[in-house]
Amino acid sequence: MSSIKRKAANVVEKIFGVRIVYPEQISLLFEQEHLKQFFSRFAVDCVFDVGANAGQYAVMLRRRVGYMGPIISFEPVPEIAARLRARAANDPAWHVVELALDRDAGERIFNVMADSEFSSLKEPCCDQIKIFREKNKVIRSIPLKVSTVEQEVENWVNKLSFERPFLKVDTQGSDLDVIRGAGDTLKMFVGFQTELAVKSIYAGTEAFDRAIAFYRSNGFELSAFVPNNEGHFPRLVETDCIMLRSDLLTN
Repeated sequence: MSSIKRKAANVVEKIFGVRIVYPEQISLLFEQEHLKQFFSRFAVDCVFDVGANAGQYAVMLRRRVGYMGPIISFEPVPEIAARLRARAANDPAWHVVELALDRDAGERIFNVMADSEFSSLKEPCCDQIKIFREKNKVIRSIPLKVSTVEQEVENWVNKLSFERPFLKVDTQGSDLDVIRGAGDTLKMFVGFQTELAVKSIYAGTEAFDRAIAFYRSNGFELSAFVPNNEGHFPRLVETDCIMLRSDLLTN
């Protein structure tokens, strides 16, 4: 939607209490409304935004979900992290950390792709589907330090005094590794949102059914599936899931 049309839509939305979206954005509307209910129902008081890229998720939480609590955004690519810090500069509750998270801490090589949203600790699959080949192509590799969710929870819990955090993971193929890296601190999170690979575009990515089985075995239940595959009809390549900690269910 062009900036002029978006401004006009914002005025109409404010006057009439409606939302105006293109048909291909309907899934985004569902995601935002579901998160709004989820964050309110379970009193989320901190968000770990792992794989923040340019801050799209954090901005969506502020503008569309109405969440105004602490957000910790992790983004490893230096120039993108710099832009992210500038974007968050006027939001004292939005913290930016130039860091990648994975299953284990240490030093790794990170692949920066032609389209920055595809950048990953993993290599592209040699047989990935055609629509992603130009975007998901390594243009350079950079060495960086890697932390874990467990370490970062320990780093931040005393600073922000949160008790009911939510974890969002979008790391292009490494989501399950990141969640495994939470260790026992995973039990602190009221829920999390993560990508599921239906068709893998990265080497070594776990299939969606194995990922869901792992999450369930660690005390989480499905709350929603969120499509994130606009523009690739009729294929389903990836989809997000939102998981809820099982002990929070009342019936």
